[in-house]
Parts: sequence; C-alpha cells; structure tokens
Amino acid sequence: MPNISINFRRIAILAGIFILFLMVIEFNSRLTALNELNERLDEVRAIATQSTQTQIAQQTQVAYAGSDAAVEEWARTDGHYMKDGEQVVIPVGEPGSEPAVISTPVPIPTPMQNWEVWWGLFFDK
Repeated sequence: MPNISINFRRIAILAGIFILFLMVIEFNSRLTALNELNERLDEVRAIATQSTQTQIAQQTQVAYAGSDAAVEEWARTDGHYMKDGEQVVIPVGEPGSEPAVISTPVPIPTPMQNWEVWWGLFFDK
C-alpha cells in the first residue's frame, strides 16, 4: 500500500480559502439585495413626496374654493354676473373680418455641451 502523507496544514489552508470564497459569494448576494432595496426605497420616497405635494395642492384648492375671492371670480367669469354700477361691454368685431391669429413662439432648445452629455450618460439614473 502506498504511503500517502496527509499534510493537515495544506488541508486547513484550502478549507480556509474555500470558506472565504463562500463568504465572498454571500457578501456579494447581500450587496445585490441591498442595492435593489435602496432603489425601491428611492421609488417609494418619490411616490410619498408626490402624494404629499398633491395633498397640499388639493388642500390649497379647497381653501381657495371656500373663499370670497373664488366666489367673486366664478360670478364674473362663469356666472356672468356684474357688480352694481358696472357697465358690461361685449366686444364685437367688424362683419366679414377674420379674427386675429396670435401665434405662440416655439422655444429654441439650448444645445448641451459634450461634457454635459457624457456626465448625464455616466452619472444620471
């Protein structure tokens, strides 16, 4: 029978390397899970912020709707009411004339610098 010498030091080193390798794999999977949870946290925070802003805007609209200024605005625009002593003027165009066409100017986009494009590609989400 051949004499096989077992070197316990080498076996311990190989076992340690194997355990270290397993720990690195586990650490990597935990980091991946952490990144996914952080992304989800950012999404939830954005939704919560948006909901809070919507709530504040609606509360502002409700407060304005109950004010005297809102009632007066509705009475003058949609209700077609007038105050005592006011003269109602209805502008009428000349017969046969076409209404004036007001064109809205098209905004000119500002070109981005090359470094801004690259910055956006690498660092924006």
